[in-house]
Amino acid sequence: MKDYSYILNTIEEGKDRILEAERYIWKHPEPGYREWNTHAYLKKQYEALSLTLTEFGNIPGFYTDLDTGRPGPCLAIFGEMDSLIIPTHPECDPETGAVHACGHNCQSAALLGVAIGLSAPGALEGLSGKIRLIAVPAEELIELEFRQELKDKGIIRFFGGKQELMARGVLDDVDLSLIIHTSNKPGYGCPPGTNGCMIKQYIFKGLAAHAGASPHTGKNALYAANLGLSAANALRETFRDDDHVRFHPIITAGGSAVNSIPDCVMIEAYIRAATMPAIEHYNEILNRAFAAAAASIGCELTIKDLPGYAPRFNDPGMMRVMKGAAAEILPADQVVDDPAFGTGCSDMGDVSTVMPAIHPRLSGYSGHAHGNDLYITDPYMATVVSAKIQALSAARFLENDAAEARKIIKEKQVVYNSIAEYLEAVERLTFTAEAVSYEADGSISLHYKP
Repeated sequence: MKDYSYILNTIEEGKDRILEAERYIWKHPEPGYREWNTHAYLKKQYEALSLTLTEFGNIPGFYTDLDTGRPGPCLAIFGEMDSLIIPTHPECDPETGAVHACGHNCQSAALLGVAIGLSAPGALEGLSGKIRLIAVPAEELIELEFRQELKDKGIIRFFGGKQELMARGVLDDVDLSLIIHTSNKPGYGCPPGTNGCMIKQYIFKGLAAHAGASPHTGKNALYAANLGLSAANALRETFRDDDHVRFHPIITAGGSAVNSIPDCVMIEAYIRAATMPAIEHYNEILNRAFAAAAASIGCELTIKDLPGYAPRFNDPGMMRVMKGAAAEILPADQVVDDPAFGTGCSDMGDVSTVMPAIHPRLSGYSGHAHGNDLYITDPYMATVVSAKIQALSAARFLENDAAEARKIIKEKQVVYNSIAEYLEAVERLTFTAEAVSYEADGSISLHYKP
């Protein structure tokens, strides 16, 4: 097994620069498709390494290719740039509420560390193919109205950053890909896979009336929404355990005045599950429940379904190689197995539907994921060690004429045969309907599935 201590030592020598990037991005958080300051900061850092960048233009982010000069596969390594919005976090941006309670600041810093290590003179000697380092925007599915505005303007086609890069052709020549996510669990680990999700919006329309004097003349959209939520909760016991279903709605508009019957109530939600057929199945029965709830009060209902993220399946061959790389860097007791299927989501799932991909986790923060108590408590582990594991993994994939990468690609099991096939399938999930029709003869029709 070849010794790559030169690459690891180069990353170690650049640790001050890596840790400085982690702090800078933490202190300047930006949600998805708004990461222009982060983009500018990282661009300056990469250009200082004499790397040539391909920028995405009308959205933040860029990539750079490290070409070995020898034919072989293309390995992509991602670093996510976006933040969450949690106004109650003590260190959030006071104006926007943005904060990196997702740890993506560490991912961006770690990717810079990979660039430092693999762009050093002689670092790619003996490797075949190329490595594409991608600073990617918008992994967190938030600010949906803003993203819809971008879509309506033709700026983006998809809400998720990696989905958007797939649509833009950035991954057309990529054969396999990886990313390491910061975690509050000890050491390094990787589950076999995680859920996917669909984005949902229910808009209940009733009839306003005076809540005290004449409520009988109105149609209460809030009550209709509450009935829908109750019906969804009643359905939970029908969710199969093996499908790992999660349904979590929020009311984003619930009425405008306490003395007026609410005539417009909006619910946003995700439906998560372990497979796309399961997502579509549970989405249908939930839509039926909300449509029936609206009809029971005499309200109208608009259902809007948008593709979220596909379920992720971490490639077994990549898991083996990356676990081995982690074991070369970390003590044995810090490299663990994560046998449980994960119930979160990531647009890395979409990437995994078309190529071998892996999304392990590495310790680095304390508190709750996406919580107002999340802090980066081990930045060295979350950035410098992460960079070392990713760089060493890249070398292991592409050494010996990229033998490991070629084997993984040959044995891959993916959902779609091409990115074009994936894009076509995902866009079919978009669905908008006026879910309740009141007929002249007094009958009611429900429309809740494509």
